[in-house]
Amino acid sequence: METRRIGSLEVSVVGLGCNNFGRRLDYEGTKRVIDAALDAGINFLDTADVYGGGQSEEFIGRALEGRRQQVVIATKFGNPMEGQGQGASAAYVRVAVEASLRRLRTDYIDLYQLHRPDPSVPIEETLAALDQLVREGKVREIGCSNFSAQQLREAEDAARSANTARFVSVQNHYNLLHREAEREVLGECERLGLAFLPYFPLASGLLTGKYRKGQPPPEGTRLASRPESLRDEVLEKVEALIAFAEARGRTVLDLAVSWLLSRPAVASVIAGATSPEQVKHNVAAASWQLSQEELEELDRIVPPGENLA
Repeated sequence: METRRIGSLEVSVVGLGCNNFGRRLDYEGTKRVIDAALDAGINFLDTADVYGGGQSEEFIGRALEGRRQQVVIATKFGNPMEGQGQGASAAYVRVAVEASLRRLRTDYIDLYQLHRPDPSVPIEETLAALDQLVREGKVREIGCSNFSAQQLREAEDAARSANTARFVSVQNHYNLLHREAEREVLGECERLGLAFLPYFPLASGLLTGKYRKGQPPPEGTRLASRPESLRDEVLEKVEALIAFAEARGRTVLDLAVSWLLSRPAVASVIAGATSPEQVKHNVAAASWQLSQEELEELDRIVPPGENLA
């Protein structure tokens, strides 16, 4: 599989999102998905301490015993973690990383990401604490999530001024139906040389073909209880994207992944999976090289910067 860079890290262009582990999947189900991912050439696993209340990290640690060197592990800290705390203070950074290292059964984290900005803590304090972890070898690279372009600039300036480790990536909401990142953040990533990691790449399933206009949502699916996500305006765009893909002998899932990978700043599409079959589909989706004409046609279907889902 093709690889791209996140700082010094080399990652597969399709990654594995691990937010289902410990929530929708037990340990055995998690191990099957991880095994399938490694077999398919995926080397990049993205999780967070809060996923599954800590079980995502725990299950990953168990599943990767004896295979740690084969993968690039990204995790996150900062969101409220029951019994542990929250935020981006220097003291909490230390608490959070030690807890994640323990759950992951490893002595280092490849990419350690601040899950969201913490307005109560100066970014200089957070960067200094993360820099110390890098110096100790507990973290290889640092990143952030849910940052605006201005916050990325402030973090870059702070790192340069204090000569600390700098963020090498940002993980924000981005897909064919939610293109807000194009307004400022993607351009800032290219200017600063940051890798962009899109979350919700399949728009919570809207870009898999499981939700169709005029049909009831499949029972038990994520959006079945969120009718606002299935309004006609959105489903009409989905139908147009499905037609676009099928006219070229591909699926809308292929389109969703390949379109994201056509963006220069995107390093990896970290799609979740609950089965080995989903992993295989996600990997296969990355093989479509969209032409400039196709990209322009897609811009007419969903204009740049537009947010629908």
